[in-house]
Amino acid sequence: MGQLVDGVWHDVWYDTKSTGGTFKRTEAKFRNWITSDGSAGPSGAGGFKAESGRYHLYVSYACPWAHRALIFRAIKGLSDHISISVVHPDMLSEGWTFEKDDHGATGDTLFGMGFARDIYTKALPDMTGRVTVPILWDKAQDKIVSNESSEIIRMFNTAFNEITGNTDDYWPEEMRDAIAPVNDRIYDTLNNGVYKSGFATTQAAYDAAVYPLFETLDWLEERFSANRYLMGDKITEADWRLWTTLVRFDPVYHLHFKCNRKRIADYPNLTGYMRELYQMPGIAETVNMDHIVRHYHYSHDSINPHRIIPINAELTLTQSHGRG
Repeated sequence: MGQLVDGVWHDVWYDTKSTGGTFKRTEAKFRNWITSDGSAGPSGAGGFKAESGRYHLYVSYACPWAHRALIFRAIKGLSDHISISVVHPDMLSEGWTFEKDDHGATGDTLFGMGFARDIYTKALPDMTGRVTVPILWDKAQDKIVSNESSEIIRMFNTAFNEITGNTDDYWPEEMRDAIAPVNDRIYDTLNNGVYKSGFATTQAAYDAAVYPLFETLDWLEERFSANRYLMGDKITEADWRLWTTLVRFDPVYHLHFKCNRKRIADYPNLTGYMRELYQMPGIAETVNMDHIVRHYHYSHDSINPHRIIPINAELTLTQSHGRG
């Protein structure tokens, strides 16, 4: 993954020399907000009104952050209201590309651009920063609304309710204070912890990431012995934020990112939980394991320089989850 500097593409990887071998994720650049009437959202930014057909979502099936947005587009009934483009799974010297394939890469169905970076420079010609997905684009103003997945899913959660009639709430106000620390721990040690483990370039940086990762998996296994979902008997955004990492863990993170103390398959409660969420309506269609496995093993030549794609164990997501 390269980056833009003053609108010019540079094929450079993350610099871990200055951080003692530790992978540091950069913050999202675009943090605007869609609301039902276009008023200011929680970030204080406004001017983006929820309208059917107005917004376009750029995603990668491989990326867990983009996967969150795809899930909320599905479970909130937004598939007919927000169009999508899917990048190619190979992220090489040109970054995310709009090359098509036979496994779900669509090309840029909105502008016909060649690279994801072209979407960023269309919005901001002198853009400096990483080119990441998801990207939520406003067709009316020719702008990027957001490239922060945690905020995109919250927009999808409520902003379009009057259009879709879907009032399911995955971030209920009365639960937000309880959800926040759960999200924070899972993000730091697991969602991002797999990357901190896999992209570490010193033993100390790897150790500092991988041990807390498995402490969190052990904590989750125990939590699911008493709770159906993370916050009890109601599924929330915290579950979907966790789940996109779990579903990638055994086929990718266990081997490729050296997170190999245990597999999710070795945790009975986590396995049942992962299967149950996969089997919920609309979720299986958001999972493209061909893109997931190919992207990680083919794109990270610092980890897998010969780009050999492993055969992996057979997945068991469709088996009985045994959770009532």
